[in-house]
Amino acid sequence: MDPSTGGVRFEHIVKSFGSVKVLDDITLDVPRAMTTCIIGPSGSGKSTLLRCANLLERPEAGRIIVDGITITDPGVNIDAIRARVGMVFQHFHLFGHLSVLDNVALALRKVRRLPRAEAEERAIAKLNDVGLRGLERRRPTDLSGGQQQRVAIARALAMEPAIMLFDEATSALDPELVKGVLAIMRDLAASGMTMLVVTHEMRFAREAAGQVIFMDHGKIIETAPPATLFDHPQSPRLQQFLDQVL
Repeated sequence: MDPSTGGVRFEHIVKSFGSVKVLDDITLDVPRAMTTCIIGPSGSGKSTLLRCANLLERPEAGRIIVDGITITDPGVNIDAIRARVGMVFQHFHLFGHLSVLDNVALALRKVRRLPRAEAEERAIAKLNDVGLRGLERRRPTDLSGGQQQRVAIARALAMEPAIMLFDEATSALDPELVKGVLAIMRDLAASGMTMLVVTHEMRFAREAAGQVIFMDHGKIIETAPPATLFDHPQSPRLQQFLDQVL
């Protein structure tokens, strides 16, 4: 991948917490306009790698290029980078004292410096896009978990990011609420949004991803298109993992 064309490139990334090496020499291309899903057992380093993409975790070694900018270089304006990289977490991180509308519009006003009317207009449009029309004045606590996660997605999309990161976005939801959030993510994938998704939803990875990454013990074990990875695993460790989750 040519880093100047967008997407994300990780080069020889190393990250440790204490004596535990969580990421061990990771090199990975996340192509522009493609959904890349990362799967693997708990503790394999998936979420840490994702969080390195906007320096929520800073690697000890290696280089990360996001949308053509080497974000690990000294002096890079990381706030400007984060404005181009939307992130949706397992937990929603919404402001309980603000309305749904204000939760989405706040960053547009404070980071993008948009006038209130323009910020609210854009926020309402994104809330409509994720199926929350008419709920703008509600508080997050008045919404279901699935609706709250949609607010979080709308908030990220309102910033018009070049790349979207999803960290187990459905794992905190009741099973009956997962389908609606995954449908929004599928629509984003189909629209050509560049997405890096840590997920335990194997069906989503099979149907929406252009490539799937299997990680274990801080290393990438296999990278392949979903049909190849799920139907023809090359390593015994991946086969063992799939036997447990499928």
